[in-house]
Amino acid sequence: MSEEIKRTYRKYTELYLLLNKIKLWPSRTGILHGIRTLEKKGDFLEITTHCGKHFRIYNSSSSRAARWLRNKWVSDSCKECRVPDWKLQKYSQTGFSAHYGSDLKKPTL
Repeated sequence: MSEEIKRTYRKYTELYLLLNKIKLWPSRTGILHGIRTLEKKGDFLEITTHCGKHFRIYNSSSSRAARWLRNKWVSDSCKECRVPDWKLQKYSQTGFSAHYGSDLKKPTL
């Protein structure tokens, strides 16, 4: 059997970098959606989920979505998005720390 790997990311990282890494979006009803496209347009993000919903949100590390992702305040996954079990398991094993973990910085060219 393979060992479970605990991933740790910085707690207060930019929301765009976090969403681009995990590809999951928590809706206000507590449902976790899979992200199909994610575009950064200035200070805002445009998200399209696999179930066809569109969101335009502010890129903030202290936003509701960022807090819900860090604290794992989600109840279920979207049935239409069909988020795979391995992705949900990987997300559940991910930790967030203020002083430890990957900064998720943009790669420099």
